[in-house]
Amino acid sequence: MARFELLLPMILYLAVVYGLAVYSSRVMTKSKVGFVEEYFLGNRAMGGFVLAMTLVATYTSASSFVGGPGVAYNVGLGWVLLAMVQVPVAYFTLGVLGKKFAIVARKIKAVTVTDFLRARYESPAVVIIASVGVIIFLVAAMVAQFIGGARVFEAVTGFPYEIGLIVFAVTVIIYTTVGGFRAVVLTDAVQGVVMTLGTAAILWGIIHFGGGMSSIVEQIKAVDPALLTPFGPNNAVAKPFVLSFWILVGFATVGLPYTAVRCMGYRDSRSMHQAIVIGTFVVGFLMLGMHLSGALSRAIDPNIKGADIVIPTITIKVLPPFLAGIFLAGPLAAIMSTIDSQLILASSAIVKDIYLNYVNPGAIDNPKRERGLKRLSFLTTAIMGIIVFAISFKPPSIIVWINLFALGGLESVFLWPIILGLYWKRANAPGALASMVVGLVSFLLLSNYVGRLWGMHVIVPSLLIALVAFVVVANLTPPPPQEAIRRIWE
Repeated sequence: MARFELLLPMILYLAVVYGLAVYSSRVMTKSKVGFVEEYFLGNRAMGGFVLAMTLVATYTSASSFVGGPGVAYNVGLGWVLLAMVQVPVAYFTLGVLGKKFAIVARKIKAVTVTDFLRARYESPAVVIIASVGVIIFLVAAMVAQFIGGARVFEAVTGFPYEIGLIVFAVTVIIYTTVGGFRAVVLTDAVQGVVMTLGTAAILWGIIHFGGGMSSIVEQIKAVDPALLTPFGPNNAVAKPFVLSFWILVGFATVGLPYTAVRCMGYRDSRSMHQAIVIGTFVVGFLMLGMHLSGALSRAIDPNIKGADIVIPTITIKVLPPFLAGIFLAGPLAAIMSTIDSQLILASSAIVKDIYLNYVNPGAIDNPKRERGLKRLSFLTTAIMGIIVFAISFKPPSIIVWINLFALGGLESVFLWPIILGLYWKRANAPGALASMVVGLVSFLLLSNYVGRLWGMHVIVPSLLIALVAFVVVANLTPPPPQEAIRRIWE
């Protein structure tokens, strides 16, 4: 009976997700715009609330609900402070890219971030490196999400990891494949609400179970007083790492293709301004609520081994079965909402950016070939999902580090070509190409052989090197064609 009460909220949640996939598929069938624009961008029709929630839900992941709170359990309140640097994500993404990106995307009929890079730089090499970077790093990011979802399911329900992985993967693959971008953003909106409810439930449960904040603080102090300091035990959260983390999960998220593409799909500027306010508030609540829950969990059970099982283990202890079920739906929603966006983006990198640009350019304007294009899009999305599902059967250990590796890789490739392409007229193809290659190689070498550089995360020196490479090469080579400038600025 307890297990049924626990599973009931999740079953209801999954039923809603499947319903939205069917609805989106019907809308897609009746859509008057082309299949590619509808399937990969949802006909640019997002309102403020949906835009805010899809941005938040896409950014918030297994790392936010499982991995990050698990690290906060070991490091204490210093990690909670560190997590709060993510609060301005919606402001950075929509404020820096927002209006200009939306206007340019409509003008050049861009459906993906790579479409923008192609129109701006007119370079096949830039497009191919961008597409390959998307596929490689998004596979790593999706593996982290699949593992997180299956581990939450396993720890809370008692079912084997493999069963959780199958339920999780089948649901995501089906609704993303069938419903496309519209299903992704609609489920994101629902998932954003579920995440908010789940966060409130677990935080309330921990404080109630622990006898209030004063009692919990005393118990943590008895375990290790350093857990209550800004820097944690053994100076785990050093100042240089805090500053570099602000770059990795704050400002540089502008360069994440799956958040940047949301700037192309909203309805009007009013929607964008609403989304900045709503999105900032919701991100702040989720980050504070989940990471504080992880840190306070040390008072409930100080002997949990393994960062990724802290939150699932504590959930069972402090919440009654039905509320635990609501919480279970929260991280599952966070993880699904991130995977679906990454999955549809990886699919678009293959179909839109490579196949339609270089293999079969005539297919997009030929109604007779649209049925074949639909089949290819559905098949590509499904195969990408199945590949990630297969890799996740033998999972690596800590989700948060896999996720941060994927974030850093994408940012090192995309950040400067997107920002300088929008705001610097002298930016040209050789400069963008140099930045992408140098940024990617620097990030991979520093990640594998150096770790932290002067206490900083390697994303900071990687982005600095990539910026220098862009500016130097752009100034040593001919300026971009006037047609490319006119296309973006006039």
